[in-house]
Amino acid sequence: MATAVPRFGPEIYLAPLTHSGVEQGKLTLDEPIYDVLPELENLQVLEGFDDAGTPQMRSAVGHVTLRQLLTHTSGFTYSFWDENTHRYQELKAIPGIIECKKATLHAPLAFDPGSQWKYGISTDWAGQAVERVTGRRIGDYLHEYLLAPLGMNDSSFVLSEEQRANLSEMHARTPDGVVPIPFEMPQEPEFQMGGGGLYSTPADYIRFLRMLLNEGTLDGAQILRSDTVCEARQNNIGDLLVTPLPSYDPVITNDVDLLSTMLKKWSLLGMLNTERTTSGREPGSLFWAGLSNIYYWVDWSHGSVGLVATQLLPFADAHVLDLFDQFEAQIHGVDE
Repeated sequence: MATAVPRFGPEIYLAPLTHSGVEQGKLTLDEPIYDVLPELENLQVLEGFDDAGTPQMRSAVGHVTLRQLLTHTSGFTYSFWDENTHRYQELKAIPGIIECKKATLHAPLAFDPGSQWKYGISTDWAGQAVERVTGRRIGDYLHEYLLAPLGMNDSSFVLSEEQRANLSEMHARTPDGVVPIPFEMPQEPEFQMGGGGLYSTPADYIRFLRMLLNEGTLDGAQILRSDTVCEARQNNIGDLLVTPLPSYDPVITNDVDLLSTMLKKWSLLGMLNTERTTSGREPGSLFWAGLSNIYYWVDWSHGSVGLVATQLLPFADAHVLDLFDQFEAQIHGVDE
């Protein structure tokens, strides 16, 4: 089977909750994470730039927590979805996140911790937290406590020769049509991306989604306690809302406003819809995506999971999103 390119997630969201994380008391959701990651104690917020183009910084109000990292309310963003971060990284010649350079992790915050929602490098920092408390690379930890127990044998950060031979080619949508493009995650990165970087297959990832649907267990392998999954799948951002993500790098992503007609929340696993969708997904279901137009859901009310996996940039491709809606509507028996 062809191997898909990242990002498949939310496998990284589970890592801080599992064996050596929250369930065992080695990580906590609401204490400042600088106890584990000291470099996150005295953070700066980038407020903008003066007329000369000099970054305007101030000390952050509050401290980042693991819950904020897992819910993308920490203040860390992706450069391609935040104008100030994008400008700052260009000014400072900071590499893009896909290069897996540690310098990228040390960009300033876009807002005070806990004050907004914006998707970004928070999960990369969550991966770093797991590495600190376990003394292991996140890939090795995921293999032992998630991938191997679930039989996800084709999922890894580093490609084997067999996987490389079966690798799906990345494509880009251009004015001249869809064309293949070179794309590979660094095989010897400075850090393994918590927010992406894991190669996998649709068959493997469906097993992961089925485990979530079954509240932490699949085929006798218990990854999480059911009460952990119950808490993780709830709204974990309070009164905050998931907001649109305008694009500042059209090669990587289009503007993103998924389920644009309804209010969205965020769990410890991904996006939650607050109303029934037109494709039949019930409120409180999990939904999120991978950068190369990979989309999935877990609907606990219906007892269903689904996945559409492509290898296509930029993200939020209208044709793929329409395909995903049609596929889900058929699964849920909805006439569109």
